[in-house]
Amino acid sequence: MTKHPGPVENLQQTATEVTLGDDLLRGADEIARFMFGDAKHRRKVYYLTGEAPRGMPHFKMGSVICARKSTLLNWIAQQERFTPGE
Repeated sequence: MTKHPGPVENLQQTATEVTLGDDLLRGADEIARFMFGDAKHRRKVYYLTGEAPRGMPHFKMGSVICARKSTLLNWIAQQERFTPGE
């Protein structure tokens, strides 16, 4: 007999999915809106995910650049604390 998830199991799974969905940015436009306030800055995202010496944390799903909001906020905080030469 197949066990069907109860209400608590459904709620936990849904909460996890919503959290991940809320934290995930898909595409340079979404990342640019989050980081710079406007999608027209998507070229900066391409630079930060490619050529920049201290590149932005990201990953790809197929050919789409993706990032987590929480990871980007942590990375920005690290950049604020970074002292050259250390």
